[in-house]
Amino acid sequence: MSAVFPFERTPSIVPNATPQQKFWFDPLPLRPTVEAERRHRQERLAGAFRLFARFGFDLGLAGHITARDPELPDHFWVNPLGIHFSRIRVSDLLLVNSRGETVVGQRPLNKAAFAIHAAIHDAHPHIVAAAHTHSTYGKAWSTLGRMLDPLTQDSCSFFEDHALFDDFTGMVVDNSEGDRIAQALDKGDGQTHKGVILKNHGILTAGPTVEATAWWYIALENAAHTQLLAEAAGTPQPIDEATARHTQGQVGGNEGSLHAFESLYTGLVEAEPDLLD
Repeated sequence: MSAVFPFERTPSIVPNATPQQKFWFDPLPLRPTVEAERRHRQERLAGAFRLFARFGFDLGLAGHITARDPELPDHFWVNPLGIHFSRIRVSDLLLVNSRGETVVGQRPLNKAAFAIHAAIHDAHPHIVAAAHTHSTYGKAWSTLGRMLDPLTQDSCSFFEDHALFDDFTGMVVDNSEGDRIAQALDKGDGQTHKGVILKNHGILTAGPTVEATAWWYIALENAAHTQLLAEAAGTPQPIDEATARHTQGQVGGNEGSLHAFESLYTGLVEAEPDLLD
C-alpha cells in the first residue's frame, strides 16, 4: 500500500495578523506507508497511556484510549483490561473490529471501552482517536451538569467546542449509550467537538490524531480543575464571548495540540523506552 500520511507545515495564525505576527510549527516526519502510520499511532497510543498515568488519570481498571487503524478503518487499537497505564507497551495493545472481536492480542477487552469507542469511530469517520478515563477533576466537574466557562486563555480552547452528555444510566456496557455519546460529540455541521462532559461520569475527548486527542484530555482536565478552584475561591469573571471566540481560534487548533503532546512524548520515550517494545 502506497498511501502517504503527511503532517503539513501549517501556520498558527492570529486573524488579521501581519506576516511578522505569524509563527510556524516545524513539520513532523512524513509517514510514507500504512505500516509506518500504524506504528506511529501505536507508539503514541502507548505513550498516551503512560503520560496519563503520570498525570494521575489512572484509577483501577477504568479508562481507555483508542486509535483507528489506518488500513482497516472499522478496527481500532485499545488498551487491554488489567494492565496499568504506566506499564502499557505497543505489544500489549489490542486490535478490535466493529463487532467487538479481538483480532490482535490475547488479553481481555474492556466492554465499556468497546461500547463507547466503537460507536464514536463508527459515527465519525474523521475521528482517529478518543480518550476517556476517570480523572479526578473531570469527574468532580461532571457532577455539576454544566459546561465549562471561558475563564482563562487555556480554557478558551474549548469555547463552543465541547458538549454536555447528561444521560448517565450506569456503567456503559450497552452500545446504545455509546451511540448517544457519539451524538453528543456531533456539532451538526459535519464536525465534532473536542470533548464531552459526561454527567456524573467524567470527561471524554476525540480528534484527528492520537496526539491532539490526548493533549485535549490533559487540557480539559486542567480546565475543569481551574474552574473548580476559581469557584471555590470566589466568583470567577469569564472572558467575554467575542474575545473567547477569538482566543479559541488562536489556541484551539489541532497542530498546536499535536506539538504539545510531542513535547511530552519525547521525554517520556527517553525515560521509558520499553513502551516501544
